[in-house]
Amino acid sequence: MSNVEVEFYWRPGCGFCAALERPLSKSGFTVRAINIWEDPAAAARVREVANGNETVPTVIVGSTAMVNPSFAEVEAAVKAASAG
Repeated sequence: MSNVEVEFYWRPGCGFCAALERPLSKSGFTVRAINIWEDPAAAARVREVANGNETVPTVIVGSTAMVNPSFAEVEAAVKAASAG
């Protein structure tokens, strides 16, 4: 669908992460799921965009970072990045 990568930052036991992962997995988007508990650099990246917190899900599409976005917000960011 798109050559834009969706960086999906998550952690085990996060219900909001699971809720977002379901439509992402069916979307056809290129999704790179990153467990922040297993990747200290990923946790630091999340803190950079989430005001120092490790709030997940955090999604980065191109230069757009979103903390706890809806699937519609992710979809809009992918479309915008694909058009750009």
